[in-house]
Amino acid sequence: MSITPAIVDEHEHRELLDAAIPSFLKQLESAGYAKKTCRDKRAVLRTFADWLPHGPITVHEVNESHVAAFLKRTPRPLPGRMKFERAALSGLLKYLRRIGMISSPTPLAAPPGDDLIRQYVEYLRHDRGLAESSVLVYVPFIRDWLHDHIARTGGVCIDGFDAATIQSFLLDHTRNRSSEYARLLATALRSFFRFLFLRGHRSTDLSRAVPTVCTYRNATVPAFLSEEQVDRVLAATDRSTPVGRRDYAILLLLARLGLRAGEIAALELDDIRWRTGELVVHGKGRMVEHLPLLADVGNALARYLREDRRANASRRVFLRTWAPHVGLTGPAAVGHVVRRRLAGAKVQRSGRGAAHLFRHGLATHMIRHGASLAEIAEVLRHRSQTTTAIYTHVSFEALRAVARPWPPAGGDR
Repeated sequence: MSITPAIVDEHEHRELLDAAIPSFLKQLESAGYAKKTCRDKRAVLRTFADWLPHGPITVHEVNESHVAAFLKRTPRPLPGRMKFERAALSGLLKYLRRIGMISSPTPLAAPPGDDLIRQYVEYLRHDRGLAESSVLVYVPFIRDWLHDHIARTGGVCIDGFDAATIQSFLLDHTRNRSSEYARLLATALRSFFRFLFLRGHRSTDLSRAVPTVCTYRNATVPAFLSEEQVDRVLAATDRSTPVGRRDYAILLLLARLGLRAGEIAALELDDIRWRTGELVVHGKGRMVEHLPLLADVGNALARYLREDRRANASRRVFLRTWAPHVGLTGPAAVGHVVRRRLAGAKVQRSGRGAAHLFRHGLATHMIRHGASLAEIAEVLRHRSQTTTAIYTHVSFEALRAVARPWPPAGGDR
């Protein structure tokens, strides 16, 4: 008689898991996963449910350790199959936690300095209004600084920060590195020490102790796409497919309006003002600006939205073509689209970046057709014309074609 309650509990828990699996798969179907993928995942989940040891554990105790043990079972699945099974089971655990069937894993103790970094990230996002891409650049530098400090002192002692340590750290970490790396490191440190002062962690502002890295503003001509290259990329984008129509609309936003990759990824349906012919752009530094919705851009967006963008809970304009059909993850996703289309058009990139080549190409086209720096700054939404000044080099480069050799052939005349 003593084992009867355990048997009943075991059956009840198994029924709970059996009921959760179909609801999880239904969510996958609504997110756009193919029916075959859902069938394959169902097979994995059923096998896992049958494999789980009965009696000692309940469904409420299932966690990542059981998934790891399942993947090591005999015979072990092939690497590709194992990756698929791990993804399916990880998704199930996330779903079970979301509906409260299993508890979240016990968080590990935060490493020293983690809370300080969290406050710094909050400061960058909310006080300074930095874009997420800038936050991702700054934070690794500060982690390196704190790790170096902890290695020397055994903990985080903010009062132990001083000018000599800062300068020594800069010298050690910029040796054999590019001037751009050194500049970004110094900028991040300066920002971090200013944060410590403004938030009251230190009574003195150590940002002034960070040496200035000597760099030459506007020293080179920006890499860009010529008008012919832009036309070739647009023409090579196949608009007979849903992904081609989506990519074509993205490329037009880059080429005609000079949008940044992050601005395109963040674009939402409410940002397209069809009646007024405007596009609301959420730019750098939380700036919100209104741009004209040009006819070809509007047509490309309308066709993509009408024919290809399926009904979705996400308000993002551009969605992933593969399940789950959520908004593009960020600037990197737009850059991936551009690189693929450049390769398809056999256009060789010069310099770093991908999406920004269109932005530089628009500015270059404008300055070569007589636009002033003030006009270019307005179109590209630069807050300072010193940023726009880099395009003056385009004009200087154009002079090479008409400049006469010196000294002239045959001597002075």
